[in-house]
Amino acid sequence: MILFIFIIGLVIGSFLNVVVWRLHSGEPIVFGRSKCPHCQAGLQPKDLVPLLSFILLRGRCRYCRQPISWQYPIVELAGGLLFVLAYILHPQLLVFLRDIILVSILIIVFVYDLRWQLIPDQVTIPAIILLFIFSLLLGSNLWLLIFAVLVGFGFFGLQYLVSSGRWIGGGDLRLGALMGAVLGWPLLIVALLVAYIVGAIVSVVLLISGKAKAKTPVAFGTFLALGTLVALFWGERIINWYLGLLL
Repeated sequence: MILFIFIIGLVIGSFLNVVVWRLHSGEPIVFGRSKCPHCQAGLQPKDLVPLLSFILLRGRCRYCRQPISWQYPIVELAGGLLFVLAYILHPQLLVFLRDIILVSILIIVFVYDLRWQLIPDQVTIPAIILLFIFSLLLGSNLWLLIFAVLVGFGFFGLQYLVSSGRWIGGGDLRLGALMGAVLGWPLLIVALLVAYIVGAIVSVVLLISGKAKAKTPVAFGTFLALGTLVALFWGERIINWYLGLLL
């Protein structure tokens, strides 16, 4: 079962690469043949086997021999590993289904924001509605869920208003609402804390290494996606650990 889920995750990861690229290029997501971004040659099924094609082709296009971005195998592998992790931690069918939907959404957000520093509303807005429904089906309290959505949206909305959009983008507001819709209260706080801690550490490392300056824009959606995954899988353990320290 784990091997099967890993393969499904690889296949979904390959599709997510297509979604990311076509959201950016404006091409239809579902229809249209995959092609090399360098030579525009149409790719055959043997060129599209997740991970295996990249390895056999040694990271180069079969037709023009230009390098294939490492994004493709990394996203495919991430899909496989995260799907397996979701199954191991949350094997109940409805919870597992919720998890793999969220994982897929967050992979798109992570890659898209990292590459273009944008969080696509075409992904986050439908995800808010869908995952809010999932949360209700899984027994979340309606009012606490609404509260978490408002906190997630309002937390970033306040920063957006105070900075006139200089600190964060509008996509962060929708992502904050999505985090609230799927995590609820108080796991939302765990996700935000993890995101800011990891973001601060990475920023300091980049500044010290000279790879970034004080005014270099940061793709904060990547850290929010990471924080959401940590809270989803281990948030309750983190809260219990913290309360144990206090008591």
